[in-house]
Amino acid sequence: MNTPSTNTPLPLNVVSPDLAPSDMRDRLLEQGYLIIEALAPDLAQLTHADLIPHIVDAPYGHDEFLGARTKRLGGILKKSLAARELVTHAVVLALAEGVLLNYATNYQLNFSGAMHLEPGAEAQPLHRDGDLYPLSHLGITTLMPTMWALSEFDSANGGTQVVPGSHLWSDERRPLPEEIVNAEMPVGSVLIYLGGTIHGGGANHSERNRTGMALQYSLGWLRQEENQYLAHPPEVAQEFSEELRRLIGYNYGGSYLGFLDGDDPHRLFEPAYEGPAMRSTPEINAAKASLPRYKLTELDSKGKPF
Repeated sequence: MNTPSTNTPLPLNVVSPDLAPSDMRDRLLEQGYLIIEALAPDLAQLTHADLIPHIVDAPYGHDEFLGARTKRLGGILKKSLAARELVTHAVVLALAEGVLLNYATNYQLNFSGAMHLEPGAEAQPLHRDGDLYPLSHLGITTLMPTMWALSEFDSANGGTQVVPGSHLWSDERRPLPEEIVNAEMPVGSVLIYLGGTIHGGGANHSERNRTGMALQYSLGWLRQEENQYLAHPPEVAQEFSEELRRLIGYNYGGSYLGFLDGDDPHRLFEPAYEGPAMRSTPEINAAKASLPRYKLTELDSKGKPF
């Protein structure tokens, strides 16, 4: 069910990079999205330059969701050194920690991809990224997606459409046109939103390309959308920093989750280690003990959800 129509335009939830992370988190959780303006313009420009040759060779989407005038890339960390720094940007990781560690002992990179909208690209169907999982968006927050502006984003060239507050809506409610905003932001800005926030790529009515890089972070105990171990196998991941390797999944996903030969999976990159094997750490075990247990659904008499 929709709310009554209003003609008052919605202001964008834009903050500067020097705002305290706790204030950013509060604004993100309140509105379901946040734009941090000009957070890393130099890195964004370098990433864009790294990806241009790959974008040229990339195919267009084959359905309405992927877009007939949209090119997409995966496995970004193999294609751009600068992108690796954006993945581990301290401001974004501080927000991921503040949002996701309420529901898990660890978080991880869920997906990395570039979305290149050429003139004539149609708007993507609005959706929630969290619908990947059979969980209500009104329960726990499973994802914190981000979209970096590798080129300028505006309402004319397909700046991402976002529906503020929709992370708190029922499944039945659909947005009215005036409840949708376009993310307008200069190069190096980042749009951050929640897995329950309704959004979608905008329509490109301009004569300019719009290029963004999507980096999603998810709860450590969930299956990742992009298979990071195939996209970045050990012979590739060995080139990464330890922080990045652990973030893509060469790490514990929680207490007793993801061990290798009964030990920390990151030992794969630590051949000189000779200490005792440990399937989990005291810190992870303590964090697990402090997490609440969530009842995700009700079951009928036959054990099926209703």
